[in-house]
Amino acid sequence: MGSTSAEHGEGYGRRDLIKRSAALGLISVPAMSFLAACASSDSGTEKKAKAGTKSAKNPLAVNDTAQLEFVLFDGGFGKEYAEDAVKIYQQDFPKAKVKFSATQKIQSTLQPRFNQGTPPDLIDNSGAEQMDMGVLVGKKQLSDLTPLLDAPSFDDPSKKVRDTLRPGIVEMGQFDGDPVWIMYYAYTVYGVWYSQKALDSLDEKYPETWDQMLAVCAKAKKKGMAGWTYAGKYPYYVPFSLYPMIGKVGGREVLDAIDNLEPNAWKHPAVKACFEAYYELYKKGYILKGTPGLDHIQSQTAWAKGEALFIPNGSWVENESANVIPKDFDLAVSAPTGIDSSDKLPFGTIWASGGEPFVVPAKAKNAAGGMEQLRIMLSEASSKNFTAKVKSLTAFNGGTSGITLTPGLKSGVAALKLAGDNVLNPRLQDWYVQLQKEQIGVGGLGEMMAGRATPAETIKKIQGYADAAAKDTSVKHYKHQ
Repeated sequence: MGSTSAEHGEGYGRRDLIKRSAALGLISVPAMSFLAACASSDSGTEKKAKAGTKSAKNPLAVNDTAQLEFVLFDGGFGKEYAEDAVKIYQQDFPKAKVKFSATQKIQSTLQPRFNQGTPPDLIDNSGAEQMDMGVLVGKKQLSDLTPLLDAPSFDDPSKKVRDTLRPGIVEMGQFDGDPVWIMYYAYTVYGVWYSQKALDSLDEKYPETWDQMLAVCAKAKKKGMAGWTYAGKYPYYVPFSLYPMIGKVGGREVLDAIDNLEPNAWKHPAVKACFEAYYELYKKGYILKGTPGLDHIQSQTAWAKGEALFIPNGSWVENESANVIPKDFDLAVSAPTGIDSSDKLPFGTIWASGGEPFVVPAKAKNAAGGMEQLRIMLSEASSKNFTAKVKSLTAFNGGTSGITLTPGLKSGVAALKLAGDNVLNPRLQDWYVQLQKEQIGVGGLGEMMAGRATPAETIKKIQGYADAAAKDTSVKHYKHQ
């Protein structure tokens, strides 16, 4: 999913993908045309840049005259942070030309270039047009980033880059075995976002059990405020709070089984309990009227205006909605509400993981340059710059000292501290993009949350999608190690 939700630009985007995928709930094509495109990417004839001279200042042996091409996803984080990092690259390699561009149309812009064997050197593969990571890895379209991880960090030559990263970042970039194919640059806290001011006005605390959640929503409804809203046109936002709730109720092994596409994984009692809980929000009229027709910006705007109390989202929401969130909103995030005291994991269990996936294509002409640009971005200075400008953490384990944390960022840091070791990381959105977005999200949860399907019907449908994906020999399958 990438981590920024400004991934639904007008034009060729999520809505177009859905229109092309038959009727809602009946989408069964392989991971779009990218699968075929990747299979024939040997036609590129342009030569790769020769290696430069390896030194303490140039540990990846970047050719100091070779052009670097960097394509960024133009989403909720903007592009200024990347442009600042590019300036450092240009200072270090003044003879090299850097071609930098930003687009929301990652797949339609870059798929033909992968097919021709002429991809850029560094790509932020995010947004609604994100290229399918599982397909990229399965078709050997990406460079192994191990040389970057084993290189000296930008700040401290005595530390490798891998030793400066947050827990789980390296593992997220692995699909099977040791190679690391993706560097997730942002560190996203997913959960239930709300206004502490609005919650205080109800004289309530964030609910820890579902009975408490329903009571808070009932109280909000009496005051003219809906309990929940969400990106109805892109209902794969719902899992940002639903998946960690499933993990809290049934244990992380339930999410692992779902990721592994195991038979009947979606029929686990924890899934049933959580689906029924969310459906109850619809049945009791606690979801903002018209939500199924809202996109991410519209739902976030309604929420920021106080029309709804809670919204499932990621930590990019603070930056993306900065122009509509009131100054006294007191933005906060919480781990998901559970069912009751019988839940397997304690309250505070949260989904947090790397976001904003950067890749260096296998056929990049200047792969060393792409990795060096990432090494710069993973420095403390670049990390602080990102955090200060876009209100989000990075993969660099630190980078917050000396920065005045915004309310949402401060709340996210507190949520991570409360979670401790109970941080979950569902992998469906990395391993099986089409299954997660179009099928589970739009075809399954979207229909249920709009009241057009019951939890039992939705579970049956989603299990069918998962079973079909497990049997699909045209895609590479992955499992938790």
